[in-house]
Amino acid sequence: MEPLIRSWWLLALRGVLAVVFGVAALIWPGLTLLVLVTLFGAYAIVDGVVAILSVVRHRERGRWWAVLLEGVFGILAGLVAFLLPGITAVALVFVIGVWAMLTGLMEISAALRLRRMIENEWMLGLAGILSLVFGAALVVFPGAGALALVTLIAAYAIVFGVAMLFLGLRLRNARTSGFGLI
Repeated sequence: MEPLIRSWWLLALRGVLAVVFGVAALIWPGLTLLVLVTLFGAYAIVDGVVAILSVVRHRERGRWWAVLLEGVFGILAGLVAFLLPGITAVALVFVIGVWAMLTGLMEISAALRLRRMIENEWMLGLAGILSLVFGAALVVFPGAGALALVTLIAAYAIVFGVAMLFLGLRLRNARTSGFGLI
């Protein structure tokens, strides 16, 4: 997990991007489906690229493939959004739901390994659980209106982003102070 600690800023960046995406969706709640698809596609691709960059930079040990898969899933979800902009709201709900569930599984897996390095670490696990619950809710209730979907996505992105940002900052503090590491 030392590579994860060294790349704390990538987690913080992912968090900031998620919060920016969430706030933008709340500021313009009347977004059309096409704009929502474009915002989601851009976020998913950037998030996927950042995840893959963290693997490329720090692939020494461990299950780096989990973060790589998360990045690939993010890029694929973003490409689907860009290549099929006319998809229905229900299809978008399923794409986002499946992406969130896969991301959540990868985050929970990484959180379980991170607990060996940092005492009382729970933020990445919380982000993974939130991703799973959010994705499952979208898959189970696909008939939600577009405006409700925008609000739900925005809330998820903000909460997820704050959790990732705090995790990145906590890893930075653990790295610089040497405290909190087991």
